[in-house]
Amino acid sequence: MLQTMRKEYQGTHQCQVPPAVMGRVLSLKGCGVLPVAGGEVMGEGLRVRVDRIAAFQKVLSGVSAYLKPPSQRQGGVVLNCPALHPKPNLPSPDTLTLGQLRTVLLTDHLGALLRRQGFTVSCCPVLPEDSNIIVFLRMLGVDWPSVPVSWTNDEREEKMLEALQNSPYKEREETDGGRRESEGKKMEGEKEWGTLRVNLKRVFQEEQLPGYDPSLGTCTVQRDSVSHLAQLDRATADCTVSTATAVHVTSCQDEFRQQQIAMLWRASGATVTQTIPGDLLPFITSFMNSSLTVSPSDFKMARVKKPTLDSSDVKNNRPRHLVCGPVKTPGSHLSAAQYLQLRRVQMKEASEMKYGEQVEGQTWDDIIKVMTSATVRFELLSTVHMSPVTLDVQREGSVSTKGPRGGVFVMYNCARLHTLFDSYERGMEKGLYPEIPEGSQLDFSALKEEGEWLLLFNYLIPFSELLDQSGQVLECDGGARVNLKTEQICKFLVSLSKDFSSYYNRVHVLGEPLPHLFNQMFCRLQLLRALRELYHRALDTLHLPPIRQL
Repeated sequence: MLQTMRKEYQGTHQCQVPPAVMGRVLSLKGCGVLPVAGGEVMGEGLRVRVDRIAAFQKVLSGVSAYLKPPSQRQGGVVLNCPALHPKPNLPSPDTLTLGQLRTVLLTDHLGALLRRQGFTVSCCPVLPEDSNIIVFLRMLGVDWPSVPVSWTNDEREEKMLEALQNSPYKEREETDGGRRESEGKKMEGEKEWGTLRVNLKRVFQEEQLPGYDPSLGTCTVQRDSVSHLAQLDRATADCTVSTATAVHVTSCQDEFRQQQIAMLWRASGATVTQTIPGDLLPFITSFMNSSLTVSPSDFKMARVKKPTLDSSDVKNNRPRHLVCGPVKTPGSHLSAAQYLQLRRVQMKEASEMKYGEQVEGQTWDDIIKVMTSATVRFELLSTVHMSPVTLDVQREGSVSTKGPRGGVFVMYNCARLHTLFDSYERGMEKGLYPEIPEGSQLDFSALKEEGEWLLLFNYLIPFSELLDQSGQVLECDGGARVNLKTEQICKFLVSLSKDFSSYYNRVHVLGEPLPHLFNQMFCRLQLLRALRELYHRALDTLHLPPIRQL
């Protein structure tokens, strides 16, 4: 805002800022607005002095407002992960590539971010419970939706096939002696249908959907495509909100195929859905019953279909594609299962080198599991999603427990905060320290270290806006591709850990139990307690539970 004001007045007032602008700036209020001590009109514009003491007081006394998105959004998002769809067989940890694993973890992270912003999120596809792929994903902290092994989606598949057969974009239908062209051998119990072809180019041209590959052309509908569409239909039905946006999270290798699926879904007539709120349903039923020629006893409850919103009524009804770059492993070719196993072995070896024989038992197994998951997630998610990721997967390599980058370093510094407060609580039990007073009772002028101000200004204050960015981008108009800056939470945590580690190594927080030293100690504990909660909120978007001790 200040930059906008300065540019506006520089052009018309010869680098002079009118006093009225100064008054407006000083009168600004709000969660993200820092207390201003004063300002000066300079030759180059407006210089504002922030009241650091008041800023510490304001933020640390109401820190919860800075640890959540500034507002709650409405609407639904269907997150579709093509890597997990059967083709025709269900993927397994041994067949899942590292590029596909990247899309799964990104989908999981994005879902957590969007839910915190108020969106209703439905993930697609559902997977059989206790299948190998579900067990594997749980090892990485991914709680993917599952269904009983006996569950089928046949009814929806029939519905989607019928919709495509009746689509205005269908080109022609041919049969060839009971054999379907491009379908291979008929599956046992599978319904016969002739070759079904849909003109996808007409779909995105007539519906004015920019950003799609002009070579899409005409597509022959395959059996696994119908299954894919049926899963999308189920996921959309689960989004019981007025509007829903579909986001297809796919690898660059599968982008063309996913554009085909998105246009097939569009050709079937699928758009953003609108649901009827429960409190209006009785009224609508009553109205419909009274409008019928039959008596009410013949029609007790109206079945009301969810109407589809016309594209002109909804701002964001076009499918979006989040495309991930490839994952490269020079000199090796590993499946997702082999990669996870390698990192787990390296994590255990690194822990044994540092902590020795105490690395045994269930507690350490749980710690190594979380640290391995943290390593994998930060390796695959810290890079801009459209860029390639290069991994060192040589067996002789190791996972450092101290290096100033990556998930292990972040988890280590989060654990240091837990250790600090455990030490403080033990001191309190011994009667050495009193309880931390409320922020309003502290004199924050004791926080004189520049590192303390950087932790507040660079991390605590902007975190709320960081959480809100993915929703802001999703609500903007654009082409088929969308860039949601999914790497920012990981980068934020690594940067935070570097600055916190530098500060913590330099400053002695728990001082001598002397009353005249308590105010500064409590001010620092207030700041670090807020940082600990910040770590928890950020790690939760990656489904990484904090480790209390390392």
